[in-house]
Amino acid sequence: MSVSTSFVRAENVRKNFGSVEVLKGVNLSLAPKEHFVIKGASGSGKSTFLHLLAGLDSLTSGKIFVDDCDLSKMNDTQLAIYRNKNVGLVFQFHYLLPSIKCEDNLLLPARISESSTAENLSAIRERVINLASELGVSHCLNKYPYELSGGEQQRINIIRALSLKPKLLLCDEPTGNLDSVNSDKVSRLLKELAEEFAATLIVVTHNERVASCFPREIVMKDGLLFE
Repeated sequence: MSVSTSFVRAENVRKNFGSVEVLKGVNLSLAPKEHFVIKGASGSGKSTFLHLLAGLDSLTSGKIFVDDCDLSKMNDTQLAIYRNKNVGLVFQFHYLLPSIKCEDNLLLPARISESSTAENLSAIRERVINLASELGVSHCLNKYPYELSGGEQQRINIIRALSLKPKLLLCDEPTGNLDSVNSDKVSRLLKELAEEFAATLIVVTHNERVASCFPREIVMKDGLLFE
């Protein structure tokens, strides 16, 4: 039996919300370490597709494979482990826990990981502190999320997504709350770290400047993907 060379594979993916068909048969194949951008109008299904790749929602029909694992066959516990081990999520809303300080938010994925040890927690802490310095949010680590600006919260969110060196990095408008200087910095950092981690990187954006950074561009229109 032949082994798939795709890291991410979507086969005739459909997603309905009630009577509304949002995804109408999406097909996609991505090689390991591939980087690309999805563009499209609001409501075209881009964010819905990312949620399905992340295992945050279930398909109406079709199949999604990540590293030859069929997400449709996983239960909620298995999907939570899949996300923790394999997926970095950067969505438009930061979803930082308001009751703990930012450094604790950054270390939360590592602390709940089944494979965490004192040694790798120390290494991960060093990594997130270095990333905070690179993105100009070192001063935020001892603050609560509500004490930060929207742009600062988003940069903390991005660092958290990168903390465990994910093999699949999913970014939905990752620079939406950032000025042009920090937008360029974040775009560069996402690409550099995806290369360092050997990660497959998918970025959804309306920003032409961000989109121009990627070698492959796909457009989602009316629930379908077009190259």
